[in-house]
Amino acid sequence: MNGPEQETPPAPRHGRAPGAWPLLGHLPYLATRPLSFLDSLPGHGDVVRVRMGPRTAHVVSHPALVRRVLTDRRSFDRSGVLYEKVRALLGNGLATCPNAEHRDQRRTLQPAFHHSLMDRYAAVMTAETQALTARWRPGAVVDVTEEAFRLTTAVAVRTLFSAGITAQAAEELREALEVLLRGVYTRVVAPVVDRVPSPARRRYRRALARWRTGVAAIVAAYRAAGVDHGDALSLLLAVRDEHGRALSDAELGDQVATLVLAGAETTSSVLAWALRLLADHPEAAGRLHRELDAVLAGGPVTAADLPRLPYTADVVREVLRLYPPAWAITRTTTRETELAGLPLAPGSTVICCLYLLHRRRELFPDAARFDPDRWAAGEAPRDAWLPFGLGATKCVGDVFGTVEAGLALAAIASRWHLTPVSPRPPRPVPRIVLSPGPQPMRLAGRVPGVGAAGVAPHRAGDRGAFTEL
Repeated sequence: MNGPEQETPPAPRHGRAPGAWPLLGHLPYLATRPLSFLDSLPGHGDVVRVRMGPRTAHVVSHPALVRRVLTDRRSFDRSGVLYEKVRALLGNGLATCPNAEHRDQRRTLQPAFHHSLMDRYAAVMTAETQALTARWRPGAVVDVTEEAFRLTTAVAVRTLFSAGITAQAAEELREALEVLLRGVYTRVVAPVVDRVPSPARRRYRRALARWRTGVAAIVAAYRAAGVDHGDALSLLLAVRDEHGRALSDAELGDQVATLVLAGAETTSSVLAWALRLLADHPEAAGRLHRELDAVLAGGPVTAADLPRLPYTADVVREVLRLYPPAWAITRTTTRETELAGLPLAPGSTVICCLYLLHRRRELFPDAARFDPDRWAAGEAPRDAWLPFGLGATKCVGDVFGTVEAGLALAAIASRWHLTPVSPRPPRPVPRIVLSPGPQPMRLAGRVPGVGAAGVAPHRAGDRGAFTEL
């Protein structure tokens, strides 16, 4: 629904980013201050040519052009140098495979995200959040970014492998994934780092080997047991194609990597940003606390409570707008085409920047401001809100991640006040998602008030983000 003050985006135009360095192009900006650099691009056009070393990328932020690139699968494919680098980490799974393979792979993976499994997954999410916060103590300082990643990785492992893996094996997978996710962005924007011997390269390669070895061991153990545990990996082991062929160990490993990424990295970033933004906006935090106190009445949150938490849903929506998990989606042209009058040859790199799309002032008034109320007021055009992508290749874990973020946020905010140790704003760290970077925050317990006044009422006709899923 479009708000009454929403403007129509002007006709798209193209331009070139200034300030390119000799040989390096705009890589120094992408490496040191990526969001400041991205924020400068709309002043030069809706399709902006950016140099990444010897390569040129075309950054797109106009809503019509973004939708075209993400839905025109004949002209724009998931291929090229950038996808090759991501495949080196995740393998050729659903998140990285070319368009020609995507339909069959999505059909393979979709059962793991069927709505009938969400109650089971939600119970795991709640239990893991309780286990995490049970270790917290008032007055202690925790890095909420690290804690959020620890939580969502634990959820991903338990929903994938309900038969259980050892705590040591789970921690090794988490540590390896942390190293890989930090390193993959660098390899995407500056592939040369893989050719330069360094301690960072050695750490990355060791982590990649540990990840692959760990996943292979889990797959082998499941195959040997031959037991249906009713979890995601058991579903994948039972899949057969039209010729009766099961997935190979390599294919299973690729899909496990996709599931862990969908269940861990994206949601942890949303939760960490939400906790920081609420700490920086006490009025919004107060609204959230009052809603949680009224609905939960001091008890634990469950999936059944989510439809009655519309403001909580709007907080998650707003975080997804400001820091979308799929903040930059890459495509490669497969034939001659044009964007905003700019001709593109086959093999051109196009980057749909959802971070910029979500901050267009004509679409989202006062776009840089954290304002969950914009959703209740109908100011936000949901057809331009694309935090998980769009079309056939939209993230398969969108429902999973949104429910997990809502449950974790409600569980933490109902019991804890978190105060940043430093008032300095976060310095986002570009990875596959936009992480807020280290966020040390001091814990203070709160006693939930029952029936607190001033709760935002449930909005008639709006069931909230969680019941739309």
